[in-house]
Amino acid sequence: MIQALIDSLAAAALGLPMTLALWLGGVAIGIVAGFLIGALRFFAPVALTWPLAAVVEAVRGTPFLVQCFLLYFGGPFIGIDLSPVVAGLVALSAYGAAYFSEVFRAGFMAVPKGQLEAARMLGLSRPQTVLRIMLPVMALAVLPSLVNLAVILIKETAVLSIITVPELTFRVQGVGSATFAFAETTLVLALVYWALTEATSWAARGLERRIERRMAA
Repeated sequence: MIQALIDSLAAAALGLPMTLALWLGGVAIGIVAGFLIGALRFFAPVALTWPLAAVVEAVRGTPFLVQCFLLYFGGPFIGIDLSPVVAGLVALSAYGAAYFSEVFRAGFMAVPKGQLEAARMLGLSRPQTVLRIMLPVMALAVLPSLVNLAVILIKETAVLSIITVPELTFRVQGVGSATFAFAETTLVLALVYWALTEATSWAARGLERRIERRMAA
């Protein structure tokens, strides 16, 4: 048992950098893409928002595992031949972008109309209104939801082991398959993912307090 735990921890150390890289990349790309999609759906004409809404609902309405399979195994049939790591990053980013876009769209809608009317009375342009009024108000409102989605994406990286991405779950499961010590390897996986989610939540709470102090100043 002790040896299995040691081997699992060593495998986790090998797979953790890949998990963190995919997660951070997926969250960063997902937030940027999600913000653009959310802004377009809020500000753009209806003719453009409908196709975007259809794509977002398609991504949100299908399991992440199915999306990974379609991209990695189905992609070559239409000329999209990606490595496991690239396919994993693309899938994670697209999945995150769909959910992040809904958070940002709700954030735009949550800005009080009185503040927008005041901005117009002051002669602020739309970009100035977005930067000076909407974004600061929206940032504090959407932060908890963004953190929640980021935590979900940490755990979704485990699905990428199905398409042979050498991340945390793939590495540790390899130890379980070789030693049949599945209880030990599962325990190590659970503890590592729990530590990652707790660290993310702790960092987000600090960021939220900083934003609150800046807005109160």
